[in-house]
Amino acid sequence: MKRFAPACLVLALATAGFDAHADTELVIATVNNGHMIEMQKLTPFFEKANPGIKLKWVTLEEGTLRQRVTTDIATKGGQFDVMTIGLYEAPIWSKKGWLKPIATDAAYDVDDLLPAIRSGLSYQGQLYAAPFYAESSMLMYRKDLADKAGVKFSDPPTWAEVKDFAAKVNDPKAGVYGICLRGKPGWGDNMALLTTMVNTYGGQWFDMAWKPQIDSQPWKDAIGFYVDLIKKNGPPGASANSFNENLALFNEGKCAQWVDATIAASFISDSKQSKVADKVAYAQAPVAVTPKGANWLWSWNLAIPASSSKSEAAQKFIRWATSKDYVNLVAKEHGWRAVPTGTRKSTYANPEFQKVAGFAAAEKRSIDAANPNAGENTLPPSPYAGVQYAAIPEFQAIGFAVGQQMSAALAGKVPVEQALKTSQTMAEREMKKGGYYK
Repeated sequence: MKRFAPACLVLALATAGFDAHADTELVIATVNNGHMIEMQKLTPFFEKANPGIKLKWVTLEEGTLRQRVTTDIATKGGQFDVMTIGLYEAPIWSKKGWLKPIATDAAYDVDDLLPAIRSGLSYQGQLYAAPFYAESSMLMYRKDLADKAGVKFSDPPTWAEVKDFAAKVNDPKAGVYGICLRGKPGWGDNMALLTTMVNTYGGQWFDMAWKPQIDSQPWKDAIGFYVDLIKKNGPPGASANSFNENLALFNEGKCAQWVDATIAASFISDSKQSKVADKVAYAQAPVAVTPKGANWLWSWNLAIPASSSKSEAAQKFIRWATSKDYVNLVAKEHGWRAVPTGTRKSTYANPEFQKVAGFAAAEKRSIDAANPNAGENTLPPSPYAGVQYAAIPEFQAIGFAVGQQMSAALAGKVPVEQALKTSQTMAEREMKKGGYYK
């Protein structure tokens, strides 16, 4: 007499067999910047070359992305297989054991990575995140308007020259504002710009005893200058604007000048996106009393959380997305002007890239000039690494809270001095709580 397995068991076995051969789905958290959007569009190329791996994208605004991935990795939530993280998080998280090392091979050519970026993403000599694109900051301006106004910038330009140009060309009735700058609160939003301004005015976040310096004269000078500059010569609602909002304004021809990430140059010089693509010129980040810390250093990178159970597939994806071959793929599909920059020597050495990227020399010069090393990043010695941030875990909360105060000052909700005083009190409390000083 034959025995038959129960129908439910047959179904369970069939389902188990199906799962054993199912595609590996990689959930990738990334930021909604142009180069990341382009990477998503190129998904079919990766999936075709890697059958059995499917990519699922979670695309978030910059501040939301930081909150989501930080919470997930700290709690070992396991929502994401690949995370887009910054130069700030990489060394802190790798030291905590939260990230898996990046497995590179000869074809990847890790020695082709720009030294400053590779160093910033390594811990004890091992790469823990792979750079997708990197940036410094610089001044981007309308050369046609500068020529008409008879304005010539120094090398590097000064913030006083920036203010003078803004005042001369600000014409809201004609839809042109003298300057566009970040105002949206966030340690990686308005505080990225404002920290570099504070640096070049001779300030710092913390002195060598880790005491916050936010109520110091350099902060008062820098923030006062910034608020006055934008109120008189910036677009309305500037306290809500960050990179993407200012990019849209510049591309529409509404900004005479903009100090922001060098990566913006590849978009504002593209005639398919920008109405002023043929009218843009570039200069180094503006300085005040010192060039130290005047231009930031940042990279967006792909990393694998230590808790990931799909490490092999994640490694394949990261090697693909940050490789020379990926750069060549973007160039083939959309032209050399569209490639992600700031990471590889070979990109800048490529004559095809040099031919179309009028911004390349200024961009690389800015990246090479940025110095995030502790003791060298600010005029008075500082105990922390980082240019537009302090590379300590507590900075994320401090930077965001201070960013809210600075945005409120820009919006006219609180006086500058009150915003700085409130920020100083809050920062002191957090640093004492963290055990940095009593």
